[in-house]
Amino acid sequence: MPKRVLLAKPRGYCAGVDRAVETVELALEKYGAPVYVRKEIVHNKYVVETLSDRGAIFVNETDEVPEGALVVFSAHGVSPAVHEEAAQRSLRTIDATCPLVTKVHKEAVRFAKEDYDILLIGHEGHEEVEGTAGEAPDHVKLVDTAEDAAKVEVRDPNKVIWLSQTTLSVDETMVRVRQLKDRFPDLQDPPSDDICYATSNRQTAVKTMAPSCDLVLVVGSKNSSNSVRLVEVALQHGAKASYLIDYAKEVDPAWLEGVETVGVTSGASVPDLLVMELLKYLETQGYGEVEEITTANERITFSLPRELRKDLVR
Repeated sequence: MPKRVLLAKPRGYCAGVDRAVETVELALEKYGAPVYVRKEIVHNKYVVETLSDRGAIFVNETDEVPEGALVVFSAHGVSPAVHEEAAQRSLRTIDATCPLVTKVHKEAVRFAKEDYDILLIGHEGHEEVEGTAGEAPDHVKLVDTAEDAAKVEVRDPNKVIWLSQTTLSVDETMVRVRQLKDRFPDLQDPPSDDICYATSNRQTAVKTMAPSCDLVLVVGSKNSSNSVRLVEVALQHGAKASYLIDYAKEVDPAWLEGVETVGVTSGASVPDLLVMELLKYLETQGYGEVEEITTANERITFSLPRELRKDLVR
């Protein structure tokens, strides 16, 4: 068998990331540097470094932003408390929260108003989870591990619903849901699918190619939840090995020993030029043949945040 690469499609940027990164780029063009960004705009090392070089200043909290300055909220969303802090400091804000995350926020608000207990399936400490939980802190209970699912308590088992972080593994989420339904048979499903289309599409592409791969390389950063999941999905579906890398230079030549087929994909916050660099490197190692494995064609786009759109029109 000749050495070859299977290249997953879809991979890389999703509509929400594209919109968030473009928001910071256009804000820098329109208003000039510095533009402050609360947390990483998206979880990708290269994107954050590139935007920093252009004059974006990344901060952890709004109190690090000078009064009256411009701050962009990241694609992962923020809680109402953060909006409030920003208003108190007279900050000009542009909210680049992914519309699919906003949808989950609205579901949390709606079910809290109806006095449901909301079981939020997600990873503790993740920005998206903190933002969603912050919409209804008295109603939301985080379920991260199997232990959480076994222990979580609700006020009324007939009035409980689950929501989830958008970037989880579809399969892992359903394992938690089944555990919760064993305890709470009346647990309601969310009105629409919370796991984002891009997350599930990228996982489906990896599931399709993994059985044919000796090695799957996932381009993405370690703090990118959906990128980390792609490595897990590859291993669960038949890849003999899988690693997460930010750059082609991080590939250990030992990983390629005896490997005929390398699968390549990238997380939803990864620009495709990083994948192209990896393909170039693999070509130097004898993996010149590249076959794209297409499981979906994504045509979704999101319009820019309202606050930015109105200034760009002028």
